[in-house]
Amino acid sequence: MNENILKAEAVEKLSFEDALKELENIVESLESGQVSLDDAISAFERGTLLKTHCQKRLEEAQMRIEKIKVPASGEPPERVEPFHSTVDVDE
Repeated sequence: MNENILKAEAVEKLSFEDALKELENIVESLESGQVSLDDAISAFERGTLLKTHCQKRLEEAQMRIEKIKVPASGEPPERVEPFHSTVDVDE
């Protein structure tokens, strides 16, 4: 199996919070300027995967929120439709 596919699959298993924390650490290391060019390129590639994963998870959360329909009266909704994620992540 392609190494990039394995890396992407590993990122997909991360929680949003863990992916965001790792992305923050990558940004800090790149901003410090204390990494070699090869390490910076690898970190950038990993950061791109993490950013895409975080964005996808945020979009899914937004879709879930939009499924909750709150009446104008402020009463609890009569029904809430179940959300079926397209991501199979163990949380």
